[in-house]
Amino acid sequence: MQTKAVAYIRVSTEEQGARAGLEAQRRAITQEAERRGWRLLEIHQDTASGKSLEGRTGLQRALTALHTCQADVLVVAKLDRLSRSLLDFAALMDRSRRENWAIVALDLGVDTTTPSGEMMANVLAVFAHFERRLIGQRTREALAVKKTQPGVHLGRPRLLPQNVRRRIRLLREGGMTLAAIAETLNAEEVATAQGGRRWYPSTVRAVLAANV
Repeated sequence: MQTKAVAYIRVSTEEQGARAGLEAQRRAITQEAERRGWRLLEIHQDTASGKSLEGRTGLQRALTALHTCQADVLVVAKLDRLSRSLLDFAALMDRSRRENWAIVALDLGVDTTTPSGEMMANVLAVFAHFERRLIGQRTREALAVKKTQPGVHLGRPRLLPQNVRRRIRLLREGGMTLAAIAETLNAEEVATAQGGRRWYPSTVRAVLAANV
């Protein structure tokens, strides 16, 4: 059966020669698809920052195609076009495993359709875990400082345990995106305020916005 792929390309709003950058990514992906005999369904694109996965409509369309089994592989010319955050990449890789699709980044040899490419992806995931541990350490240190400050009140939504509310807020303060926080809570099977087991970026945002 022929592999069906969707591609994703991106440039930031600050990059010079944005059109040339997009065309270079498109050309690399097209050539690789032809070499491998993939059926390249569509190339989705965004002009957006790589610091977060949020607000990128092109990426969301690509992920929807993968989630609905219209495509088998997500391919990017460079990993940083997908995300500059290893935590976000690790969350995407976990999602791809759950939904049974593959990630291919041409520049770094990340290719979860092959043993060697999957090994490279796992190496990056190890660094993401290290980054998460560092963020956790920084948030614990920030919490210790907050506890010494008189009058500091951490707002929280009703029904969520205080330790969960505090952890979400401190993870955000430590630099995690909403998507990365949601994936972390899902991986740890933390219950939502209503007793559910599935967190989304919007759920995390609601916790952060609550002042009760």
